[in-house]
Amino acid sequence: MEEAADQRELRLLLSSSTRPPSQAPKSSARTDTSDHPLLDLNLSMSVGTQQPSATEESHTYSRSLQLLKQQTAEQIRLAAVENAYAEQIRELTRTELELAEQEFAHARLVWERAREEVKKAERMKEIATRRINSACLEITCCSCHQRFRP
Repeated sequence: MEEAADQRELRLLLSSSTRPPSQAPKSSARTDTSDHPLLDLNLSMSVGTQQPSATEESHTYSRSLQLLKQQTAEQIRLAAVENAYAEQIRELTRTELELAEQEFAHARLVWERAREEVKKAERMKEIATRRINSACLEITCCSCHQRFRP
């Protein structure tokens, strides 16, 4: 229904614009496009958007390229910062590893010294036990004069 009204309106506009006013149709019912074989239907539908010119396109392209370069430079800068941070972490890890190795070597020395002390203490205990046993053999009872046995 709406299409039919649009087509009628278009026919009226075409017929009134292509014929001189003296040849205008008497009734609007008899307007057919076949009556006008040389109609020029080049209609412009611009809404204010124009095609960008070559300079505008090159400016847009150069701006996009500049933004891309800036983003790339920022990514490179961030990668360099991350790389420097990773290198610092590696250096700290190396230092901590060296300290841990030194502490382990010191702990091993302390353990070996402690083991030597334990062996020394065990030897002293054996010697003390032998002395006590020999001393016990020399102790005698005053009443029966028998030797004391542990």
